[in-house]
Amino acid sequence: MAISQSHPGAIKIQAFLRPWEWGGEWHPDFAPKDGDIIVKEHWAQNGFANTDLELRLRQAGITHVIAIGLLANTCIESTCRFAMELGFHVTLVKDATAAFTKEMMHAAHVLNGPTYAHSIVNTADLIAAL
Repeated sequence: MAISQSHPGAIKIQAFLRPWEWGGEWHPDFAPKDGDIIVKEHWAQNGFANTDLELRLRQAGITHVIAIGLLANTCIESTCRFAMELGFHVTLVKDATAAFTKEMMHAAHVLNGPTYAHSIVNTADLIAAL
């Protein structure tokens, strides 16, 4: 995970997942740049569990979390639910998340998303709002 210094207030959480293995590799498009702050890797579904993510966000003055990635119904949901419980404003970007089935996506966006996300948008609406 990296907090981008080139885009104040933005955090990039991206890793290439390898089945049945710990760790990952940065996708070249999301690799940390000089000056980015690296948040230690987590080992469960919740990006806040056993990491210094909350501390880093608070130190950077970040109050809003924008969620993209995978899996929508596990890691994204778990991390975002905890972010909301910690008092962060959570935006879920529904066309920038993925799951294994349509039913899992439906559960993540329609059933569960409204219980933790302050806003559920698509990419075009997010870009227009920024």
